[in-house]
Amino acid sequence: MKIRKLTFIICCTLIVSLKASNDKRYDAIHSGTPWFDQNNREVNAHGACIVKEGNKYYLFGEYKSDTANVFTGFSCYSSTDLMNWKFERTVLPVQNNGLMGPNRIGERVKVMKCPTTGEFVMYMHSDNLQYNDPNITYATCKTINGVYQFKGALLFAGKPIHKWDMGTFQDTNGKGYLLIHHGFIYELSTDYKSVKRLVISQKQGGEAPAMFKSKGVYYWLSSNLSSWEKNDNMYLTATSLEGPWTFRGLFAPQGSLTWNSQTTFVLPVINKKDTVLMFMGDRWSFPCQGSAATYVWQPVKIDTSKIFLPSYLENWTIDVSKAKFQKTKTDVKSIFGNLAIKQGNWQKENHQLKSNEKDAGLIFHFNGSKVGIKARTNNKGGYARITILNSKQKTVLTSVVDFYSKNETLSQVFISPILKRGDYTLKIQVLGVHPAWTDKSKTVYGSTDNFVVLEDVYINSEKNQ
Repeated sequence: MKIRKLTFIICCTLIVSLKASNDKRYDAIHSGTPWFDQNNREVNAHGACIVKEGNKYYLFGEYKSDTANVFTGFSCYSSTDLMNWKFERTVLPVQNNGLMGPNRIGERVKVMKCPTTGEFVMYMHSDNLQYNDPNITYATCKTINGVYQFKGALLFAGKPIHKWDMGTFQDTNGKGYLLIHHGFIYELSTDYKSVKRLVISQKQGGEAPAMFKSKGVYYWLSSNLSSWEKNDNMYLTATSLEGPWTFRGLFAPQGSLTWNSQTTFVLPVINKKDTVLMFMGDRWSFPCQGSAATYVWQPVKIDTSKIFLPSYLENWTIDVSKAKFQKTKTDVKSIFGNLAIKQGNWQKENHQLKSNEKDAGLIFHFNGSKVGIKARTNNKGGYARITILNSKQKTVLTSVVDFYSKNETLSQVFISPILKRGDYTLKIQVLGVHPAWTDKSKTVYGSTDNFVVLEDVYINSEKNQ
């Protein structure tokens, strides 16, 4: 009986160990690529924030659609390491009617835990499809990953706040603040359910406000006005929220367009001795916001009241227990020369393969555990569908990848999660469409063609598999 019991315990331990191993789908943060959750679906959480509760981090964001720019709910994902994300649920679904009902806009979701009530309070920008009915609204929940109850407009002096781009900030004393585009800061009431006072209205800054505090200095980040287009973001500093605020300029190299992103949040990863400040930016991709929009998460360098993202880390790791980060060095093996099938018209130039022909395709066979794609993106880039199939030709995962960027860039655009090592097929299909949109002023943004330009397809080298 003891032997049987011991065997059962060992088997259970092995099952748990295997499950834990399989749950680790990423060993780094990969900026500018689609991420996949435990269900092999894209992590769909844009205009996001992260809240730590217990030993987990919770990511809240806009659950975007590929068919229309309309509110489809706010999503919640959880992680213990900021690299592997589990889909929890849609924490705020479309309401039956009203400000967050059908055919409304829902953007910039932010969540804070109120220290006086213990409730989690969610804030968001609500609007109509013409963007001429802006409201700051809120919802509440007793648990961080439960279904939030929509409460309506957030009131200041009994009236709604008719503004759009917003963010939040929680100070070290527990006070909560609402940040609004173009330099507005509102202090929230003690229960976080209304606005207590207007702290400052300075007419500085732009959209997509985010804030953090380090060594007694407040840092206020914002994006320039360019619709969903990437731009060179800026920041201000002050030693008091009341100001005076000093304009500090850009926090990424000029012309990098904040490494092709727009700011959304800054997460402090803290332990007893150290802090890593993680910049969170969005790469919007209209109309394929749900599948092709990606994230740029980068460690922030801070030095005597100056912040900077000096270089772009495509792949980097973070140890949340020690609040340490490092650039990931990965040996890779190119399989670009092992092209199995080419469909449609592809041009070969300087070791590149490029096509703008609808349904033009490439097929690669590989044996390994991870596959990636390096591409040249520019203002003529379009969309491609990337699909991975297993040895039985069953789809493991599929996603749309955006090959557009305002300024030409050579970078990683796709990397798979860690797969069970084996034989796989990678398919790349040109969709014949491209990102393009207009804003309220009818200014046209985006690409002018449908090109997919491939520089390399690679797998992890043998010693890393």
